[in-house]
Amino acid sequence: MPRDEISLQLYTVRSPLEEDLEGTLARVAELGYRTVEPYGFVNRAERMAEALTEYGLSAPTAHAALLRDDRAAIYAAARRLGVTTVIVPMVKAEHWQTADDIKGIAQDLNRVAAEAADHGLTVGYHNHHFELELKVDGGHALEVLADHLADEVILEVDTYWAAVGGADVPVLLTRLGDRVTALHMKDGDRSMNNKAQVAVGDGVIPVKDILAAAPTALRVVELDDFEGDIFDPVAKSFSFLSGKDALA
Repeated sequence: MPRDEISLQLYTVRSPLEEDLEGTLARVAELGYRTVEPYGFVNRAERMAEALTEYGLSAPTAHAALLRDDRAAIYAAARRLGVTTVIVPMVKAEHWQTADDIKGIAQDLNRVAAEAADHGLTVGYHNHHFELELKVDGGHALEVLADHLADEVILEVDTYWAAVGGADVPVLLTRLGDRVTALHMKDGDRSMNNKAQVAVGDGVIPVKDILAAAPTALRVVELDDFEGDIFDPVAKSFSFLSGKDALA
């Protein structure tokens, strides 16, 4: 897999990043990554943009609370970083209880997507476990959302949390089709214990089947937490995804 198709959600390395932004991005680049996914970037866009350029990194996707925060500031910062897709990281579980709830979320995303398009940006949504755990009319809530989204709104499927929520993730990806343009690739024991997460390929998640089900989606490595040096699984995940073993 080409290196620029493997990204790293910077939340994974949030502790070192907050202490030393430039040094952390340099380390990420040294591990082989050419693409990253920023979070909380509005107030440090200029500094981050300079560091991305210095270390040969790009940021095609980023996370931001478009349904809550100052969108004008998000749009400006995203463009400064070269981001083309801004992904809403979460809408809380209490807003997903009924079909009308989900339709309302879709309408909000569609409205913001139309606005963001005027700034040259695409809008997406990233799931957690509850959008799969919750069922509406017999289907996963995330799929109900997809049915109400405008064509231009994309999904970034967090494959680990989708599995925790009870989805057959390769089947889910096949059903969602081309709307899925990015995947959060993480692995572990399929529990809610973030510290049990491990390098991609070292856990129980069916990584190879997931990759085969969405062959053109950007692969974004993420660990929500980890016991030990976080750069170890970050490096091992890159090696796995970029090597022959990923699709063997």
